[in-house]
Amino acid sequence: MELNKDNMKKIMCLIVFTILILAGLLNLSTVFRFLGMLLNIIFPFLLGGAIAFIINLPMKWIEKNVFGRGRWKNNKLIKKMDRPLSLVLSIALVVAVIVLVFFVVVPQLGDTVMELSRNAQIFWPKAQAWGIKLFNDNPEISEWINSLEMDWDQLIQQAVSFLRTGAGTILGSTFSVARVIVSAATDFVIAFVFAVYIVLQKEKLSIQVKKVMYAFIPEKIVEKTLQICGLTHKIFSNFISGQCLEAVILGTMFFVVMTIFRFPYALLVGILIAFTALIPIVGAFIGCAIGAVLILMESPMQALAFVVLFLVLQQIEGNLIYPHVVGNSVGLPSIWVLVAVSLGGSLLGVVGMLVFIPLVAVIYTIFRGYVYKRLRGRNLIQKIEKELS
Repeated sequence: MELNKDNMKKIMCLIVFTILILAGLLNLSTVFRFLGMLLNIIFPFLLGGAIAFIINLPMKWIEKNVFGRGRWKNNKLIKKMDRPLSLVLSIALVVAVIVLVFFVVVPQLGDTVMELSRNAQIFWPKAQAWGIKLFNDNPEISEWINSLEMDWDQLIQQAVSFLRTGAGTILGSTFSVARVIVSAATDFVIAFVFAVYIVLQKEKLSIQVKKVMYAFIPEKIVEKTLQICGLTHKIFSNFISGQCLEAVILGTMFFVVMTIFRFPYALLVGILIAFTALIPIVGAFIGCAIGAVLILMESPMQALAFVVLFLVLQQIEGNLIYPHVVGNSVGLPSIWVLVAVSLGGSLLGVVGMLVFIPLVAVIYTIFRGYVYKRLRGRNLIQKIEKELS
């Protein structure tokens, strides 16, 4: 290799890069501390980007279907104000959902817990009698059920002791808790303001980012990056909007059917299932388990009927509603959806389940396009299709 000026510059950059990698490997703790500090600094802006993405979904629909059609379409004043008005309506929608949770679900859940605590001692003897009657032909099981005893005084004392210890710990670190709350509130305010700026000036910001990319990055890489970003935005948008609509439909179905058949806690269970259904695959089953436990305290037979009802509605939702509402919006086969949910849940919990499905869908789409490109280059597509047919 000729040692000209350009090659010497490349060699020097490679040496510096190698030294930095070695220094980082020898000081991993320092590197992780620096990355943690950097993450704390940029966290409000990352959160703001996530809030902007969520707000933009209803805002874009309102802007297009409410202010972009009909007699308002050519109104100059409305055309000038459609973006701020759409933003206000979107934020109002999100706030309405939060208010619904705090002022409907939480109070009713609190009343339910208090009622369950009052009826627990009454329910246990009834459950024992029901179990003995059910297993009347099995004296061993009936004798074992009859021997079960619950020391409610001891359970209450343990709960009070746990709460007292927890309260003491919290009171002992009041300053730390207050500092965390103030820091979290500050981060949220910064993130929210940043999100508002993003959605109000998204076209301008997009043009500015493209200019910077084209100025410093080769054109082919920029075009490929923009293509991947567009695909990612489309898949994430379709997945989130479809999942939310599907959850609302499922929760409404449960509320209506449970009201018709006079199940207890119809509104509470319907809202719980709607929220838990946002978690792919396993979410609705979590809602079913909670609903079954709540109804069990009222009537074991109704709890069993609720489980049967859940299985029926789940089949209707899975075979009829979900394919039409969410459909193939993420373009991911069922087996890879299960893999994405498992990986996301193991790494990041519930948030990971929500994020990994569209993320894996993006990777799957890109890799599938690359595979087909390679097959077309080797003239193998027709041969494979013939073998499959």
